[in-house]
Amino acid sequence: MSATARPGAAPAGLPTVAVTRYVTPLREGGSLPGVVEGDDLGTYVCKFRGAGQGAKVLVAEVVVSGLATRLGLRTPRLVVLDLDPELARYEADEEVQDLLNASVGLNLGIDFLPGSFGVDGQVTAADDEGARVLWLDAFTANVDRSWRNPNLLMWHGDLWVIDHGASLYFHHGWRSGVTDPARFAAQPWDVGGHVFETCTRRARELDEELSALLGPEVFTEVLAEVPDVWLEPVPGAETPDALRAAYVDFLTARLGTRQWLPEAAS
Repeated sequence: MSATARPGAAPAGLPTVAVTRYVTPLREGGSLPGVVEGDDLGTYVCKFRGAGQGAKVLVAEVVVSGLATRLGLRTPRLVVLDLDPELARYEADEEVQDLLNASVGLNLGIDFLPGSFGVDGQVTAADDEGARVLWLDAFTANVDRSWRNPNLLMWHGDLWVIDHGASLYFHHGWRSGVTDPARFAAQPWDVGGHVFETCTRRARELDEELSALLGPEVFTEVLAEVPDVWLEPVPGAETPDALRAAYVDFLTARLGTRQWLPEAAS
């Protein structure tokens, strides 16, 4: 059974689970995520709020994962992980201990898929999956799904998309205040080197179908799953709800343009 959430916890749409044990770090990424166990007996990959990239990466993970699901893609279940400060006392690795101390409270948990394996190199995808992944990455300006680092898993024969933290880069420019949504809406996206670059033509063919699955109401639903504590105030959006509205404005503006959708090679 999940623990009672602390103040500032996630809305009911994203369950809160208390971390009971830190298992091991995953040193593949620069943010040093770790495998943890929860009081629901689940095992999760934990992305820590106290990592160098901060809470904005967690926001991007939740938002883009929610959009991926609505586009018919498989992505692991998300929870909010409540990290107790006592856990750091039993960690011998000083780097991990510092990270745990900096991340007390609410962090992001991604369901651990036992036996899954990463996809390496150029891959193919059946049933238009590759085109859907490419369309999503173009829409959210994801710069981290290259053939060198696909951020894809195979599990029970199915393709799963993971690691969306490099999306929605516009929010990293909000230190002095929310910027203009029109700028993000018009920003092109470079398909070069994308693991599904060969699916560009099919992504354009699916554009009308996929864009119809999204919209302001969907964006509002997805942002509602982001915990208040991850939505750090900026000038012009001092409350979590105001910041959620800003994300909705940016995504809605992007959906109304097509400069971001790459052209298929002739």
